[in-house]
Amino acid sequence: MNSFKVCICILSISFLFSCKKDDGKIDFTFLQLNDVYEIAPIQGGEFGGMARVETVHKELLKENKNTMLFLAGDFLNPSLLGTLKVDGERVRGKQMVEVMNAMNFDAVAFGNHEFDVSQNDLQKRLNESNFSWISSNVKLKTKEKAIPFYKEVNGVIMPLKETFIKEISDEDGTKIKVGFISVCIPSNPKDYVEYGNMFVKARAAYAAIKDSVDVVFGLTHVKITNDKRIAKLIPNLPLIMGGHEHTNSLDKVGDVIIAKADANAKTVFIHKISYDKKNKKTIVKSELKEINSSIKSDEKVSKIVDKWQNILSTKIKDIIANPYEIIYTVKIPLDGRDTPIRSKQTNLGTIITKSMSFGFGDEVDCAIVNGGSIRIDDQLEGEINAVDIFRVLPYGGSIVKVEIKGRLLKRVLDYGFLAGGTGAYLQRFNADKVGEKWMIKSKELDLKKNYKVAFSDYLLKGFDIPFLSQENKEVISVYNPKENELAFDIRKAVVEYLKTQ
Repeated sequence: MNSFKVCICILSISFLFSCKKDDGKIDFTFLQLNDVYEIAPIQGGEFGGMARVETVHKELLKENKNTMLFLAGDFLNPSLLGTLKVDGERVRGKQMVEVMNAMNFDAVAFGNHEFDVSQNDLQKRLNESNFSWISSNVKLKTKEKAIPFYKEVNGVIMPLKETFIKEISDEDGTKIKVGFISVCIPSNPKDYVEYGNMFVKARAAYAAIKDSVDVVFGLTHVKITNDKRIAKLIPNLPLIMGGHEHTNSLDKVGDVIIAKADANAKTVFIHKISYDKKNKKTIVKSELKEINSSIKSDEKVSKIVDKWQNILSTKIKDIIANPYEIIYTVKIPLDGRDTPIRSKQTNLGTIITKSMSFGFGDEVDCAIVNGGSIRIDDQLEGEINAVDIFRVLPYGGSIVKVEIKGRLLKRVLDYGFLAGGTGAYLQRFNADKVGEKWMIKSKELDLKKNYKVAFSDYLLKGFDIPFLSQENKEVISVYNPKENELAFDIRKAVVEYLKTQ
């Protein structure tokens, strides 16, 4: 009986001690990436690389078991690897999902480039993924109605949720639930995708989740201006982890922090967060960390990356005979970084548009390509091979020769010039702005004259410049090159042009 009392006493003291230890405060960490298209390091191996990111991830987990890994949209496309065929099927982001599964991502946002791939390919990637996908404003269109996207595993259909909730606890027993809302920019119209209003849906998702969790965060893929508007609409979000811009930024609107890292894992954001249950206060400390060659690569993820890089080295030969042949030696670095290529004429943009003209035997008056087609986000230096060019232009596509009214050409050039900072900014050859005038082959553009222009085929679809399409009455004629012509593949035109220099 005495021993029983002693046991009860010890248990009571232990219980009281454990209660006193629970201080109602908890620390946790978010590791944020966004807009990652390359699993291997870029810029000659100096920056990026998912295996290096995993090393950082594991170090953070050692510091705090409550570390979560997120990607704020855009990872399935574009990449050169994604265009290749393995076992008769295009890769279409399969390499990214395999790497991300190995890294144990917690959740991802849909980005606009996830919808570059077909509905069938997207469904395969969803089914293969071990992580959560969230978005409150994108739905799958069916013949009857719009339904949530879903995963199908072993015949079981699991609809994706509009929000993501995770319960975490620390060593002293403090427990909280953290929630996440997500929206995607409606900039990639597809027959199988329905976009809801991102602001209405963000507010609705927040309202639906806020009473079920202790604190709500944003994981978005929209323009920074949209993120700032969301921050004003939902001022209780401590942090929005965003994507889409490709260039790192850290902004604050009221009490809402908005963070975006650089594309292709050149940098990541580490958010160290403290939450106090008593006063419901959240403190966020954000650090931008460069992912460079000083970080050792994780062995497990490296093996997967190496497997896919070996596939790339082998399969690229199906597209171009001598992919690693040196075709050009760069004396001044060719600038394909996102910010310059989308805001000013660069030497790489000039080479690409010269090559477009070259593809038609220089029979055109000028050549124009949208900066958003140039995806390498890097500078090319030293010896250049065909694989480098294919990485610059992973979308490929043909060059079309278009006869166009001078008045429409001016509208196109003006639109592209004013679109600085976006993918609609135009890189040009033989079309120069001098003061307020446009010069075509050094002569002032004549609004009444017809011009022959080499466009990327993407531009003529009206996605970046809404009024530029074959339906426009001021488009006189369009010539689509045949498969045996150099202009059929913009990448091969650039390769052949550089060989002549």
